[in-house]
Amino acid sequence: MSESSFQDDVLGELGPDRLTEIASLLGTDENGAKETVATTVGAMTGGLQQRAADGGDEGNEVRQAFAEVAEPPLQGVATLGGGLLGGGLMAGVLAKVSKPVAAAVSKKTGIPAPTVARVIELLIPVLLAVFAKRAADTGSTGSTAAPGNTASGTTPGAAPASGGGLGDLLGQILGGGKK
Repeated sequence: MSESSFQDDVLGELGPDRLTEIASLLGTDENGAKETVATTVGAMTGGLQQRAADGGDEGNEVRQAFAEVAEPPLQGVATLGGGLLGGGLMAGVLAKVSKPVAAAVSKKTGIPAPTVARVIELLIPVLLAVFAKRAADTGSTGSTAAPGNTASGTTPGAAPASGGGLGDLLGQILGGGKK
């Protein structure tokens, strides 16, 4: 249910024009495009959650990317470089999970993996926007422990060391966490 809410946010952010573009790319109608987007988003968020739960460098990278998303947006001159929506660490993490996700979605749906990969390319900026909005909403709804911990912890080891705070934030952003 909560993952569906995340998928709904992505579909809402996607808008009718991009959804039509995806439908055209897939050779299907709007409903077929929505189903493919939902399947792809589910696989991507599942892949992110799995990597975040893993130890090692990949898990640290995903947790650090979510910590970056949770930080307040940059102000002034610093935003000229693109800021969060320019991608940052999260864009790189999404790019890394895109190939295995494309293969998994292709296997599940029968859509060729290169076509799914193109859909993912179209979804990455949308996912970044939804992550940023959800992180901002999480920070404004009273969940201040995680953003406070992550804003001051700039080293890769600092984010995982905060225990459940960042894990809770990750769950809230992806829709799988408890409030």
